[in-house]
Amino acid sequence: MADNTTQKDPQSMSFLDHLEELRWHLIRATVAVLIAGIIAFISKEFIFDVLIFGPKKPDFPTYNGLCNLSKLLGLDESLCFKELPFSVQSRKVAGQFSVHIWTSITAGFIIAFPYVLYEFWKFISPALYDKEKKNSKGFIIICSCLFFLGVLFGYYVITPLSINFLGGYQVSKEVLNEFDIDSYIALIRASVIACGLIFELPIIMFFLTKVGLVTPEFLRKYRKFALVIVLILSAVITPPDIASQVIVAIPVLILYEVSIFISKTVIKKEKKKLQKQSK
Repeated sequence: MADNTTQKDPQSMSFLDHLEELRWHLIRATVAVLIAGIIAFISKEFIFDVLIFGPKKPDFPTYNGLCNLSKLLGLDESLCFKELPFSVQSRKVAGQFSVHIWTSITAGFIIAFPYVLYEFWKFISPALYDKEKKNSKGFIIICSCLFFLGVLFGYYVITPLSINFLGGYQVSKEVLNEFDIDSYIALIRASVIACGLIFELPIIMFFLTKVGLVTPEFLRKYRKFALVIVLILSAVITPPDIASQVIVAIPVLILYEVSIFISKTVIKKEKKKLQKQSK
């Protein structure tokens, strides 16, 4: 079935035409996620043995880096992890198959994220002026880079810190840490996706500034409140220790300062545009 709405003038399209247009964009984005998910499903050994269970192994790059850092700082091997005292199990008949499917879909979304953004951009771009389209050509590239940067940060920083803390935490030696595979993967998924979305903060602030909901002065005025929110957010997505919260809070605060700069730049350009129009 062909998509006929793409041939119409956006100005003459009715509300139902726009809904039809949106439907086709969502369908294409969903198909892209499913195709990437199928690739991830086929690559079961790499997805699970290398990526999913990588942070469970003592030779994971993050643990090696922390170990080298502790030796460099003269802390002997206090940050070296020789063994993570927990096991992962599946307690449901279809547990592993279900986890395989949903993990593949999550991986498919991450892999297809640039194309999902592209479909979103194609939907909103007809409402923009030619100059706005020209100035926003890097939207997909920048958003994708920030998202993947956040995913890597979540995987290599948040995930191993969380797994190491929670995997070794015990209220008593009588209680063994034997985690269900759903719970284990949910921790990784939440860390990775949450960080990927958090790193989109500068883009969100850019659009909020464009529509007039946010100004640089507003962001500076409420910087202290933002700091509190960041610390609370860091406490939610990381283990309850100060070091982990600081590690997460630093890049988010940097992103907030970058957002202020972006907001300031957008306001300057808008003022220059108004001055040119008034002449």
